[in-house]
Amino acid sequence: MTPAARVAAAIEILADIETRHRPAADALKDWGLAHRFAGSGDRSALASLVYDALRCRASAAFIMGAETPRAILLGSLREMCSLTVEDVATLCTGEGFAPPPLTDQEHIRLESGTLGGAPDWVRGDFPEWLAPSFAAVFGDRAEEEGRALATRAPLDLRANTLKTTREKATAALAHLGAEPTPLSPIGLRLPLSEDGRSPSLAGEPAYVKGLVEIQDEGSQLAALLSGAKAGEQALDLCAGGGGKTLALAAMMNNRGQIYATDREARRLAGIHPRLERASTRNIQVRTPRRGTDVLADLECRCDLVLIDAPCTGTGTWRRNPDAKWRMRSGALQQRMKEQAEILATARRFVKDAGRVFYVTCSLLREENEDRIADFLQENADFAAIPPTELVVAAGLPALERFATRLGLRFSPLASGTDGFFIAGLRRG
Repeated sequence: MTPAARVAAAIEILADIETRHRPAADALKDWGLAHRFAGSGDRSALASLVYDALRCRASAAFIMGAETPRAILLGSLREMCSLTVEDVATLCTGEGFAPPPLTDQEHIRLESGTLGGAPDWVRGDFPEWLAPSFAAVFGDRAEEEGRALATRAPLDLRANTLKTTREKATAALAHLGAEPTPLSPIGLRLPLSEDGRSPSLAGEPAYVKGLVEIQDEGSQLAALLSGAKAGEQALDLCAGGGGKTLALAAMMNNRGQIYATDREARRLAGIHPRLERASTRNIQVRTPRRGTDVLADLECRCDLVLIDAPCTGTGTWRRNPDAKWRMRSGALQQRMKEQAEILATARRFVKDAGRVFYVTCSLLREENEDRIADFLQENADFAAIPPTELVVAAGLPALERFATRLGLRFSPLASGTDGFFIAGLRRG
């Protein structure tokens, strides 16, 4: 496919996403199935065009003065790809499979359109209905935080200390440009390629042999701050694919016991091969069964209950830019309800002096501090663990600068990680 044909196809895919209100990954997959002539390079380039357009959808539409898929794609070519109006005009000739030529209005907008006078939610490329929530958390930094969430994310890895050290893992992946992460003592960061893509790890021996696991640095910090210790009894209530479960196993050096479960069995499907590859020996997967309480024997027995709570995922927008435009206020209300329920469930399993560790990949106060405050008000036998205590106990005092009311908040702008909120609660 020519570059011009790719632009036309990207506009078509954006129109499909908007019309059918579907995830970008699904629209891209369907387009590929319907256009089998497109090679892997074409499909990859298309994905980059579509996701970049979604990253800057609000600002691109404002600059172009229209919210059509074509306007958003053209605006993104200027905003994300730094193309000049002449570059864009070269792609829009109307010849062959190229998009129709630029109109006079499009030419003017691409040449002189600005974000002057645009509100923070446009300049920061996040949904208008979330503007009050962003302002409540970030104040006058809302635009900057939003723009950081609209950038491309690097690929972070966690060195599996059951098998190797970070130094050895870094050396094994030096040819990919691996560097130590600045905050996590067990993390590695792989830079994006010139075309903005993450390197593939499928054929890398270090990955295949379980020496490293894909895990954002913020997620690594969440596990480290939990304070999991060898010999403890830990329960991961929302284990999913097992990223934090594996991190806990390494922290505990395969000693003690970790019970991994989730509300839905299908979410645990990917955990089993990862456990084997990582050489973990202290993890029991408790798959939910209808009509059976698979955790009944753990009541009041756990030193640590980890909640990787269901949330809106606002902190992951760098990796899922389409998700921010598909989310509605009703989804936030539903997630808040689920978070309150999972916190209430967690208290059942915590023993005296045990702790609950609450984590979200959300930046919103409604899903974070507000949920913790409500839980503490309703459960007098629990108290918040001061963030200072968490970071000192983890040997990571530099993280204190991310402390907020009742926890710690990480974000792409502040910490260079995905967005996370982390809070600790102690019983008794």
